[in-house]
Amino acid sequence: MDIACYIDHTLLKPDATETDILRLCDEAKKYSFASCCINPHWVSLVRKQLLGSTVKTCSVAGFPLGASRKITKIYEAERCAEDGAEEIDMVMNIGEFKCGEKDLVGKEIEEIVRRTGVTIKVIIETCLLTDEEKSEAATIVMESGAHFVKTSTGFSTYGAKVEDVRLLKSVVEDNIGVKASGGIRTYKQAMDMINAGASRIGTSAGIVIISKKDIV
Repeated sequence: MDIACYIDHTLLKPDATETDILRLCDEAKKYSFASCCINPHWVSLVRKQLLGSTVKTCSVAGFPLGASRKITKIYEAERCAEDGAEEIDMVMNIGEFKCGEKDLVGKEIEEIVRRTGVTIKVIIETCLLTDEEKSEAATIVMESGAHFVKTSTGFSTYGAKVEDVRLLKSVVEDNIGVKASGGIRTYKQAMDMINAGASRIGTSAGIVIISKKDIV
């Protein structure tokens, strides 16, 4: 199978330079990855570099904590879309979700979906949730009109786990996608996630993965 088309080629490190971002774009075009996922500052540059290719420009909102004020997160997402992002990975408000404010969390997602008009992937940070909460969060994401539920930022206690991907897939079925992200560095790990139901893989190790070399 062509695993490259599953991969969001990702560089979200705070010290990434323009040279690093340009290299990321060149790699994504060379290997036909699904997207380049970068911080909002780089969206305009990446969009320009990817024009004429099949690789999408992906950015983030409310990243990595999800604890920004709603108006701030919406503005960030809108600006990313205006700058050329075709996909946005937003972090849900995890604290409000755990307080039981499910309606508030859902409305935030709904508004970002409506106001950007692009593909929205919602990070629920599975490492901070119980299995019951993971199922509830996935349901909210699906019912709010988002296009993917995503496991992790990669900036918390741990990243994607096969059992979490399987659980999320069982909840959303084929209604929306599941993105596995965080700690995926080998071909075997990526294939395990895909076999469990992931339709997108977020990783900074895309080239290693497509080479099918299980190097950590």
